[in-house]
Amino acid sequence: MIKDITIQATAKDGHGKGFARRLRAKGLIPAAVYGEGQDAAAVAINARDIANILRSDTGHNTIFKIALPGGEPTTVIIKDWQVDPLKGRLLHADLKRLSLTSITRVRVAIHAIGEPIGVKTDGGLLEISMREVEVECLPHDIPESLEVQVGHMNIGDHVTVADLVYDREKIKVLSDEHQLVAGVLASRMAEAAPGAEVVPGETTAEPEVIKKGKTEEEK
Repeated sequence: MIKDITIQATAKDGHGKGFARRLRAKGLIPAAVYGEGQDAAAVAINARDIANILRSDTGHNTIFKIALPGGEPTTVIIKDWQVDPLKGRLLHADLKRLSLTSITRVRVAIHAIGEPIGVKTDGGLLEISMREVEVECLPHDIPESLEVQVGHMNIGDHVTVADLVYDREKIKVLSDEHQLVAGVLASRMAEAAPGAEVVPGETTAEPEVIKKGKTEEEK
């Protein structure tokens, strides 16, 4: 997930909501760059550059470089971001420095493959209990997603973290292997099931990635 992208950063020479609004009026957002035992840096970066990365196929797990004022480009990953809850635009980003030779921890999307038999022939509904999972691996080995096959599932069947498909020699999944990922419910059971997302058929798409960051209020 390493991309040949370098984002230019400028020094953030102000504070407060008024200063942040003036930055955004110029197409910039405030950002924090931290990690790898170095001092945190407060900078301003182009909002569109970060939005394009978040909307790319590798999303927030894209590894890229940021050119800090007065220094060499450093390798980073988007660790967190804030969005306007009404307009959906970016407000702030946290960028974590990475060593390409050190294990890092990230959240990776779960990609359900196929349409369950219980949905296709018996009118059941696929209940999604987990959309992403936390993993540890080297930056070079961060997967775009972890797949799980659901096409074989009948009503009453379920898949767990243990059923996820990934390279177990390179990637360590941190969730309990017995944790439920998805199950197929009879339609009458789905109506009464609280909490988990229930979809009527094949489910492979993630929500709009830009909306997955925390809002200013949630922060």
